[in-house]
Amino acid sequence: MLKIKNLLFAFLFLIPQFFFAQYTDVINSNRPGETMSAYAVGKSVIQGEIGVYGIKEKHDLLDYDATGFGTDLTVRYGAFFEQLEFILDVQYQMENFDTPYTSYKKNNFRQTVLGAKYLIYDPYKNYKKEANIYSYKANHSFQWRELIPAVSIFAGANFVGADNPYYFSPNGDISPKVALVTQNLFGGGRWVFVTNIIADYIGTDYPSYGYILTLTHGFNDKWSGFVENQGYKSDFYSDAIVRGGAAYLLSPNMQVDASISTNFKNTPSILYGGVGFSWRYDGWYKEKQIANKNKDKAKKNSDNKEEQIDYQEKERKRKAKYE
Repeated sequence: MLKIKNLLFAFLFLIPQFFFAQYTDVINSNRPGETMSAYAVGKSVIQGEIGVYGIKEKHDLLDYDATGFGTDLTVRYGAFFEQLEFILDVQYQMENFDTPYTSYKKNNFRQTVLGAKYLIYDPYKNYKKEANIYSYKANHSFQWRELIPAVSIFAGANFVGADNPYYFSPNGDISPKVALVTQNLFGGGRWVFVTNIIADYIGTDYPSYGYILTLTHGFNDKWSGFVENQGYKSDFYSDAIVRGGAAYLLSPNMQVDASISTNFKNTPSILYGGVGFSWRYDGWYKEKQIANKNKDKAKKNSDNKEEQIDYQEKERKRKAKYE
């Protein structure tokens, strides 16, 4: 296990990642990492992100081994404003535990979160970079604006049933979750750095506080990769995890991905990997764009017609004055 982790650790720092902004021509998926991006999917856009994963644990102190698999599903929907999206995040996990004396199983919803994310600041809103036609270096050099992040806030709630084996607090059936999300674009968007600062299970006996840092880069129009570090701390469980993987764009609205994760302790040691698929429907968004363009075009034609009528009326009065 330790040898595998050492190889993985080296592998993670050799892989870059990938990024898409607010509403884009191609899908903006949070997979295969765990961070939320600062940007929403776009008003009236619906998006699903699903994955399956396998997991292996070994706890040296409690002397157990566990293997299992799970599935996670995230549904994102943009509504009311371009900056707002609603998020449903569900994770179901099944595990087999083996000890020197017994074996047992655990399976249920490990996580069910419902909430909303809102973009409160976008450094590139109403900003257009002027190209320097005389200098390639000036167009591709570091820009101070890149240090200013887009900022979003997330607020939601965890829902866990009392008969759930992952239930760990007597007052944790429903508990708040909040997050601060920032996102920086570097190198004209070729590199992106995303941070999530998270407070989870607020108000329970075991509140959790954590962070996720993700560095992303696109290899080309199809392939991408990422490296990620996640840490969380509570009186119930604390850990630090590194994660890496890649994604491939099948079409503007479909993406497949794969990732692998591990930690660096043995209480327990964790190694898991998975694959996933993301899909979005943006037909309503495009229909609205077309309707707005037609409306603007009709208004422009109407304004031009009114200007033409005004001009003709002025000409008629001018000629009548000299007759």
